[in-house]
Amino acid sequence: MKKALAVLLIASLALASAFANGAAESSTAADTVRVAYMTNYASLCSVMAGIETGAFADEGINVELVEFADGPTIIAAMESGSIDIGYIGHGAHSLCINGRAKIFAFSHVGNGDAVIGLRSHGVTEDFASLKGKNIGYASGTSSELILRWALEEAGLTMDDVVAYEMDAAAITSAMTSGSLDACANWSPATFTILDAMGDDAFVLADNVTFSDRSASVASWIVMNAWAEENHDLLVRFTRALYKGMDYRAANIEETAQWVANQLGASYDTIYAQRGDAEWLTSAQLIEQINDGTIENLYEVQKQSFGDSVDQSTPVSDYVLFDVMLEAAQ
Repeated sequence: MKKALAVLLIASLALASAFANGAAESSTAADTVRVAYMTNYASLCSVMAGIETGAFADEGINVELVEFADGPTIIAAMESGSIDIGYIGHGAHSLCINGRAKIFAFSHVGNGDAVIGLRSHGVTEDFASLKGKNIGYASGTSSELILRWALEEAGLTMDDVVAYEMDAAAITSAMTSGSLDACANWSPATFTILDAMGDDAFVLADNVTFSDRSASVASWIVMNAWAEENHDLLVRFTRALYKGMDYRAANIEETAQWVANQLGASYDTIYAQRGDAEWLTSAQLIEQINDGTIENLYEVQKQSFGDSVDQSTPVSDYVLFDVMLEAAQ
């Protein structure tokens, strides 16, 4: 009888221990965040550095990366509920200004967009040479914006060219096959086009060309409802992103290799993109938030969209500076 009771007691203790361990594992399970990115160094460098160095794991976050072609598509996926957080380039910020998403983290000011022409197709360094040309662009993105600015320099509009709306990959294919005379695209597609076409292809304009009228800001975004329901998680994600930014700043080569691995691209192709922007550390970012620099960048960016956005919308309505500052504490 005593033996039977002892066996029963041991079994009970084992069951209780297993239950307790299971509860502990459940309580410490990581929060999975579905994160949208685009296929370039700018989009992935900070988040990959955060993943590979364990910064997200330290914050109890499992990052599930999902590839997209452009910002508007990412926002549409977020609206459908299939993505939690996303990276966007300059062009898609107009959707944030118009209330479709919130910016919770500044990424960088870029110089990765370009209008590229083919000399053999009659395109010259004169913007007026674009008139009547077949030009590929991605609607609603930084590609469309830089093309419109280039046309405006010559007093032209989209009606003065034969404009083909495509995604970034299709633009690259059409340009390298000779189906287009010119295009507007972003890094790394711009590198691919220039390499493939040799001396025939040249950069007619890039972001620096129009620095007097726009700041080509890239950001991390979230739906407002998700941000409100997951405030702590969003702050933890941002904190890990900051750690990734800081590691990237001191370890560019290693970060480029991680990005190349994620994209299945060559290291040289990714490393060449390191000059597409000025990469801030988290300390530099917080300093520029506090002195108003970052808010001014978003204000200049908003003004560049003209009548396509509500210019009366304050930057603070769609940029969550509180999250950025809380994550730095």
